[in-house]
Amino acid sequence: MTGAEALAAHLGEGVSTTCRAWALTRRDGVVMGFTDHDRALHFEGIGFRAETGMSARAVAAGTGLAVNNTEALGALSDGAISEADIEAGRYDGAGVRAWIVNWQDVTQRAAIFAGTIGDIRRAGGAFEAELRGLTDALNVPLGRVFQKSCSAVLGDADCTFDLDTPGYVSERAAEEVTHNRVFRFADMAGFDEDWFRHGVLKVQSGAARGLSGMIKRDRVEGAARVIELWHPLGAEVLPGDALRIEAGCDKRRETCQVKFDNLLNFQGFPDIPGDDWVIADPAKSPRLDGGSRRR
Repeated sequence: MTGAEALAAHLGEGVSTTCRAWALTRRDGVVMGFTDHDRALHFEGIGFRAETGMSARAVAAGTGLAVNNTEALGALSDGAISEADIEAGRYDGAGVRAWIVNWQDVTQRAAIFAGTIGDIRRAGGAFEAELRGLTDALNVPLGRVFQKSCSAVLGDADCTFDLDTPGYVSERAAEEVTHNRVFRFADMAGFDEDWFRHGVLKVQSGAARGLSGMIKRDRVEGAARVIELWHPLGAEVLPGDALRIEAGCDKRRETCQVKFDNLLNFQGFPDIPGDDWVIADPAKSPRLDGGSRRR
């Protein structure tokens, strides 16, 4: 008998001892478990914490391709879900699974929801998170885009470039940090100016571990190197925190060929006619008999 069948038999007895439990898996690999029962539970290698102020509304389910949605409500606390982690984006797109569980025998359980976290609203020491079902992924447009620039992301399956190739990554400690957005280094020899523009800066230790930002500017100021992000990171980066700075690609064919030697995997259409050519109106041609245009 499966766990779901055992739970169904338990519910058919008339008196039940059930509660709800849900597991949250962040993109940085951290797994957290919660339950609305008054004592902690443990199954599937996850500890489900009680008395966290977490609760979930009923799942709105439908047939066909409709998206199954629900909401999670809870109080912000340092021990469970903190406002700082939400602000840093650590829960954006996190995976969520939910079960109905017999708390007297946790082998009797049934999964009732699987999906991801969507929008999160927070105020007054509490939060409200939208939970999106698995069918929400079907709303993402798929297919190739016909454009001059490359549609691949540097290092992905379409690009295939190995970012760990020597000369394309700088791993170093943070030195001078301003507003969690501007990083100044005393020296970064071996990399041309603008080498990291359009690239990614990833934090690998400290309070901002796991966070990353797109690089807006990469410039040389005297002997110093300045890396500037488009947006500040959501947590504080201190001098000494480990960073990984990856080279950037501006999606042009010339860059793919010269900087990365990866032209065979270029995913753009640089020779596609532009808008001016497509909407050009017919025009009367001048004389094409080879004679003088003078009359």
